[in-house]
Amino acid sequence: MKINTAIESFDEPLYLESGRILESFELAYETYGELNEDKSNAIVVFHALTGSHHVAGRYEGDRKAGWWDPMVGDNKPIDTTKFFVICVNVLGSCFGSTGPMSGKNPLRLKFPVITISDMVASQMKLFGRLGIKKAYAVIGASMGGMQALCVSIEYPKFTDRVIMLASTYATQAWAIAFNRLAMEGIIRDERFKNGEYEKGDFKEEGLYGFAIGRMAGHISFLSPASMDRKFGRNYVATDGLYELFGRFEVERYMQYNGYSFAKRFDPLSYLYIIKAMNIFDATRNYDSLAHSLAHIESKMTLISFKEDKLFRPREMEEIRDTLVDIGKGDLVEYVCIDSDYGHDAFLVEYEKFDFYVKRAL
Repeated sequence: MKINTAIESFDEPLYLESGRILESFELAYETYGELNEDKSNAIVVFHALTGSHHVAGRYEGDRKAGWWDPMVGDNKPIDTTKFFVICVNVLGSCFGSTGPMSGKNPLRLKFPVITISDMVASQMKLFGRLGIKKAYAVIGASMGGMQALCVSIEYPKFTDRVIMLASTYATQAWAIAFNRLAMEGIIRDERFKNGEYEKGDFKEEGLYGFAIGRMAGHISFLSPASMDRKFGRNYVATDGLYELFGRFEVERYMQYNGYSFAKRFDPLSYLYIIKAMNIFDATRNYDSLAHSLAHIESKMTLISFKEDKLFRPREMEEIRDTLVDIGKGDLVEYVCIDSDYGHDAFLVEYEKFDFYVKRAL
């Protein structure tokens, strides 16, 4: 599988949904496979909140492959012997695209609020520059699914196939509440310094408040059943049962994930991206969900997971039901995967849903 990583610079304005303007910006992206002569075999994969453009394969020295490696590659469900796959790091992120800590003089909290529509608009500029006028398909899970839905509504001619997994048409109160915990943890931590910290301040020791907020968020990615199955009531073997700060295995797991994440992800980027997710609402610029979805022309494959507590199946069902109600039922296929893993099932239980992705392609 041929892998190419690049950063594209745009010395042109990007007009944001807020009314503000980015005078110039950069987008990091990665591609897999070969673009055919008429550039008709491109599949766009949109990444989730904590993901990046590194979807598959390994960089030299990496212990882990890209975040969706079981799904993307030669002879895999998204087959790079047939398709040219591209994933772009979203605006606001900390993995190469323009964000609040970019450049020699970062804008920090003066960076404008970015929406999902803004992320997609910037990517459409990149696709145009690469000569991709129409994608074979677009695919996204969680925040990536928001971007995929945005494409289907705002750029209905761009593709004939849209695959959304574990996502929603508008972020609901439960998810916003978990995001608030992370936000509070970051901004109340003294080391955050109201965004005036230095680059690299948290590489050795992650921002503590960020780590705690991330632990809370991580709970929402799983389900009670998957936690019971994974950890049960197992106690850390080296911790005393009657030590006040002795830990169960699930506690150690939460600490490890919280603090390791806070070392590698920029806290300002996290604030900006969860803001984009919180305010995502596909009906905001329309009279109703029906009015919004009426713009869709592509075949929609909607995949939810039974015990997803973050973006519940009924949120995807509402998209399906609305499309049926407005006479577009022939465009939509909805599948609820029988999984008790939780929201992160799209990153784990590939064997339960890869068939539906292959069929949609």
